[in-house]
Amino acid sequence: MPSKQVVILTAIAMMAFAGNSLLSRAAFLETAIDPASFTSLRLLSGFVMLWLISFINHQPYKGEGSWISACALFMYAAGFSFAYVSLSTGMGALLLFGAVQATMIGHGIYKGERLSKQQGAGLTLALAGLIGLLFPGLSSPPLLGAILMMGAGVAWGIYSLRGRGVGNPTLVTTGNFLRSIPIALVLSALSFKNADTDLSGFWYAIASGALTSGVGYALWYSVLPFLKATNAATIQLSVPVLAAVAGILFLGEALSFRFMFASIAILGGIALVLINASNSTRKNEDSN
Repeated sequence: MPSKQVVILTAIAMMAFAGNSLLSRAAFLETAIDPASFTSLRLLSGFVMLWLISFINHQPYKGEGSWISACALFMYAAGFSFAYVSLSTGMGALLLFGAVQATMIGHGIYKGERLSKQQGAGLTLALAGLIGLLFPGLSSPPLLGAILMMGAGVAWGIYSLRGRGVGNPTLVTTGNFLRSIPIALVLSALSFKNADTDLSGFWYAIASGALTSGVGYALWYSVLPFLKATNAATIQLSVPVLAAVAGILFLGEALSFRFMFASIAILGGIALVLINASNSTRKNEDSN
């Protein structure tokens, strides 16, 4: 794939991921849809779109995916939806992607990876930013929403770790979306008394599933083989920034100093860990 095309498709994928946060927050801010219904519609429309993309690419779905990954996908999608009832667009994206990267970095440490002094400093900076963000105050995020979003990030981190080297990622994701649908329908059934929606909320959920999830994931997986792993992880740190800007432009959300400083600390700290990890890998390869 030409490098210019990689850059363009990567940018579109990141905007799609940020758009997911925007659509979800807008749905709960401007429509009557409930989080359980939003989750079910998002997963269903995501599956349909991914199935269509696979069919068009002459790669028919043949049962790929797993129930464990589907459960992680559902936990991410449900936590994401319920969290955005109370969180702003940028705040939610920052907590989500911070938790995703923390989960993946923590998994590496658990597996025996050692952090350099620079990586340790980066991790400390990111944790300090998170503590500063969640510390009680007028501009702190609602605690329940923050916990739900961080839980969604952990679930997505687990999903991502399980998805490494499992074959065709689009087909695997299609299967995981399919398996997550009955789990989401159980949630909707349990939440039936609180179920509500309208036409606008319905279309927000469909757009979130089909476009910013289905198409976004398909684009991301198409360019991922052309990106170094560390670069891919670092690029994703742009999503909270894009989401915050989108929230300001389209939903009139305010940008607090606490959020700005926390974003710099969390994203900067994680970037420091990832960049130093890339440099260490390169040095080891050169020495061999």
